[in-house]
Amino acid sequence: MTDFVDRVTVHTKGGDGGNGSAGVRREKYKPLAGPNGGNGGDGGSVVFVAESNANSLLDYRFMPHRIAGSGTMGLGDTKDGSKGGDLILPVPPGTIVFEAKGAVGEQKQPGAQLADLSHPGDRFVAAAGGMGGLGNAALASKTRRAPGFALLGEPGEERDVILELKSIADVALVGFPSSGKSSLVAAMSSAKPKIADYPFTTLVPNLGVVMADEYRFTVADVPGLIPGASQGKGLGLEFLRHIERTEIIAHVIDCATLEPDRDPVADYHALEHELAQYASQLKLPLGAIPIPERPRVIVLNKVDVPEAHELADFVRPEFEKLGLRVFEVSTASHEGLQQLAYALGEMVTECKAQIAERARDEEAARVVIKPLEQPQRRRRSDDEGGSGHDFSIERRERRSGEPWFIVTGAKPERWVLQTNFDNDEAVGYLADRLAKLGVEKALRSHGARPGDTVRIGKGDRAVEFEWDPTIAAGAEMLDGAQLGARGKDLRLGDPEGRTRRRTNEERRREYHEMMDAKAAVREAMKEEREVGHWADPGVDDDRHDTQAKIGRSSQE
Repeated sequence: MTDFVDRVTVHTKGGDGGNGSAGVRREKYKPLAGPNGGNGGDGGSVVFVAESNANSLLDYRFMPHRIAGSGTMGLGDTKDGSKGGDLILPVPPGTIVFEAKGAVGEQKQPGAQLADLSHPGDRFVAAAGGMGGLGNAALASKTRRAPGFALLGEPGEERDVILELKSIADVALVGFPSSGKSSLVAAMSSAKPKIADYPFTTLVPNLGVVMADEYRFTVADVPGLIPGASQGKGLGLEFLRHIERTEIIAHVIDCATLEPDRDPVADYHALEHELAQYASQLKLPLGAIPIPERPRVIVLNKVDVPEAHELADFVRPEFEKLGLRVFEVSTASHEGLQQLAYALGEMVTECKAQIAERARDEEAARVVIKPLEQPQRRRRSDDEGGSGHDFSIERRERRSGEPWFIVTGAKPERWVLQTNFDNDEAVGYLADRLAKLGVEKALRSHGARPGDTVRIGKGDRAVEFEWDPTIAAGAEMLDGAQLGARGKDLRLGDPEGRTRRRTNEERRREYHEMMDAKAAVREAMKEEREVGHWADPGVDDDRHDTQAKIGRSSQE
């Protein structure tokens, strides 16, 4: 089993946001101290980062499911929940991130390109974490002084992506099968590729690091190139993408082949045709040199064979007429390998400097528009209100002719995920938000009637309910009695005022009334003592005593 992986499918999921808290602050002598529920913590995100230390996608082949940490729930005393940690996933520079397309159970295929992580430090958020729900302290306002609910945390984004590694080497060795590419990699570096005397021995690219004094570069062979490879014939199409960002293309030509109708010049033109066909379909990154313009070298291999050495001397002038540098090498005797290594190192250094200069020039020529202010993760002003452009409504009909409606839009779909449908006040708050956004009015314009089915969102996260526009009035009915608007404590409307905070004037008046009542009791007890009644004035122990005032009056 090979350990080279250049394309993997990764299932990413951001962390869920924590739920908000619906706490109530309790203090001495303050029965209505107010809500104090904290906000839930935001969920972490799954982030791919290009790192120079990473050189393979092998880890994602064995662990394709990656989930970021979730936020915790908010607490009382306006304590916000902790944020879930981001999951940082290192990938080699040159990794392309594609959207994965395909039905469940089928092999995913690359879709739209999402990111190009071509330089160390490039980042891409594959699955954003969900925002934490607001606590009732954040939901309180002048008109909603005591919210009895909090918002739920949003679930994290879930998405399948395909990682494809395209930049694996500085020098790409191309050639027909059995031309000696793997042997050349093994002779110039410490790599140990599989080598055998039959075609298509190499099923995956082999990488090797070459050291030549101050030069250090990587080489890789591109296996399976034959005529028609750019259209998918053989194995070439799977590995042609690895030459997209290599600096140098080295044609390894077998001068000792025994196949008829084969000669070095014809092999070179056949492979150049395939490269040209493949290059016409590419979208190169910023500063990259087009494949037809990249430097080429000709490596005439197996010159240790006498007939091959004669053939190399014969075809060398033909390649030099095309402006190509030619090297005669032998992987068996190591003839010419040192000169080839120094020449490739020098060409790689010059080509990298040219690519960097092209990238700077193209970057300076681009017009970049940056926002004046970075958007906040949670802004209540942006989350409330809106217009008809923030959502869309689609009317559908069942076979029976009964209509039903689908509401889609970022705000409505997010709001239903934040709503606890077990709490009537929270459901009413959702209805108020939808009415303020204009969803209620739009449903009426589309012919919706009370009791019609309305679905908000699509897929597994959709919420379906019967439309009831009367719930937007802002009041709930319990036991048939209208108790008041949402977000108002019933004790605030107590007509007797026993549980609300009293004013100073009310305190003085109640104090004087209490003192007058005590004075009246003391006067009554004094009269009882004067007539000789020394028993407990609060107990009527003599039913025939017509002069008792306190006890008698309490029984009558």
